Amino acid sequence: MSNPILETRGLTKVYNMEQENEFEALRGIDFKAEEGEFICVMGPSGSGKTTFINNISTLDFPTRGKVFIDGAEIRSMTDNEIGRFRSRTLGFVFQEFNLLNTHTLYENIAMPLALARTKKAEVDERVRAMAGQMDIEGILNKYPGECSGGQRQRAAICRALIMRPKIIIADEPTGNLDRANSSEFLAMIDRLNKEQRVTVIMVTHDPLTASYSSRLVYIKDGVIETSIERNQMSQKEYFEKITEINASESRGFLR
Repeated sequence: MSNPILETRGLTKVYNMEQENEFEALRGIDFKAEEGEFICVMGPSGSGKTTFINNISTLDFPTRGKVFIDGAEIRSMTDNEIGRFRSRTLGFVFQEFNLLNTHTLYENIAMPLALARTKKAEVDERVRAMAGQMDIEGILNKYPGECSGGQRQRAAICRALIMRPKIIIADEPTGNLDRANSSEFLAMIDRLNKEQRVTVIMVTHDPLTASYSSRLVYIKDGVIETSIERNQMSQKEYFEKITEINASESRGFLR
């Protein structure tokens, strides 16, 4: 097997260290993601899944342990190196879209390229090509407030992919979408994963969303409690397995 595109060794995150309310959010997690995997991260509220996604994506840094992305250990980099590495290797898709309302969709999508000082002609070519793939080329001059939730999410995906990242990090990306737009978004992510071998790591609370993945990682109390490979299961069988895990965890809180 090839070297993992992302790996953690003993990933530990402690908040309020050496205080009365010290809290260990992540407790020594070892994790590997291979190139082209589609991994969904689930877990109950407060389990550590958002802390985990932040620490593997350079948005936060571990208290102890190491994070390797594409062979590089992030704590060994300077702030400038991390910034460049993040923009070229990682694409982010968030629940709130995080588009700038004072900029058009075109400007939002082009922003990472502009920050990288890409030539204007190449910016235009890449923005329009990406928008064409996501079927929003005809609304690039609109502002986010003039667009539907599905259109804003497509623009956010274009922005995440415009630098041709190796890894997409998505935190509850369907949380603000209705079921139709959620299904459309997941089909697009699934296609990008399969056709372009973009690695996807997505946090979700929804078993149906998780059923699009190739592997489920279930985090509880700051550790990976369960990991399931889809392998030859149909999506329906995989969905039922994920639902079963979530149901058994829910029963553990009932009295």
